[in-house]
Amino acid sequence: MASAGEKALHAALKSGTFERVYLFHGEDDFLKDARTRDLVAAAVDPATRDFNLELRRGPDLDAETLDSLLSTPPLLAERRVVVVRDVEKLKKDARAVLLRYLERPAADTVLILVMPAGTKLDKALAERSLAVEFAPLTGERLPKWVRHQVEHGLGRSITDDAVALLVEAVGADLSQLAVELEKLASYTAENIDEAAVTAVVGVHRGASVGALLDAIGAKRAMDATSLIAPVLQQPKTTAVSIVMNLTTQTLAMAYGLGLRARGIPSRALAGEYMTLLRESGSFPGRPWGEAVTAWARNTDLWTVSELDEALSALLFADASLKDTKLSSDEQLLTSLVLTICSTGWSRRAA
Repeated sequence: MASAGEKALHAALKSGTFERVYLFHGEDDFLKDARTRDLVAAAVDPATRDFNLELRRGPDLDAETLDSLLSTPPLLAERRVVVVRDVEKLKKDARAVLLRYLERPAADTVLILVMPAGTKLDKALAERSLAVEFAPLTGERLPKWVRHQVEHGLGRSITDDAVALLVEAVGADLSQLAVELEKLASYTAENIDEAAVTAVVGVHRGASVGALLDAIGAKRAMDATSLIAPVLQQPKTTAVSIVMNLTTQTLAMAYGLGLRARGIPSRALAGEYMTLLRESGSFPGRPWGEAVTAWARNTDLWTVSELDEALSALLFADASLKDTKLSSDEQLLTSLVLTICSTGWSRRAA
């Protein structure tokens, strides 16, 4: 779900009525850059942009320069826009100028302050601006973003199967998704379908991260091990990301077993899993709908002790991947899959 700040920004872009100061923060720099461009395009007349747009970085600004930027009126236009990236790196005297300005910001200036991912929210700036958080897109928002980019940004259409396969292959990295979509738009004249994604991105429906997770969830060890090599060849897919996705799946099914123990029927698990994902914002390595359907289908194949053993194996694999490489990623994942899929065999044999 979009944050309150994102909704307010979207409304401003549609109405043309802007806040005097925006603070863009959060973990998705791609979205921040895109919305900064959108805001600049909407707030500054292209004919006078050379005079009424300033793009600066916090570390490069001294107090005198910043004061001049913020006090200069627009030239032959209704307003001007000042963008300050890396605002958290302003020098002490420049920050004092900024805080003083924020007490009474100019009515004919839109100031956009941008903080990069990995930085702590500056509460003093947030309290004096419209703070807009850009978190990584998850759940239904990610496929919607892909469709919007294709239809409105590239002038193409895309099938649901193609969207699902692309998201599985690339994940939630919007910059990489944008690159792949540009390639797909060049490859196909109109509709982007699953065959186009296979040809351009190099991923097949039967050899995706989702297919690998499904095979492990269903304890189909041979199917799962045969998928490891082709899945590792996909863009943005690593042994670490597979272990993370598999850990999410294992924890989710453990949650599902807890629900089953409380009397929740199997048919209700998909809805419960969807609620869990919405509340956690996790990315399970594929579209949410596919993930929850698979988890609900496979949960009853497991016991609590088997899932505990699987989590122990995942913890060991994670540590091994970060340690000196004595085995290849493919060998390590193969060992992990065989361990997880064989949990409980000795007890069942007895």
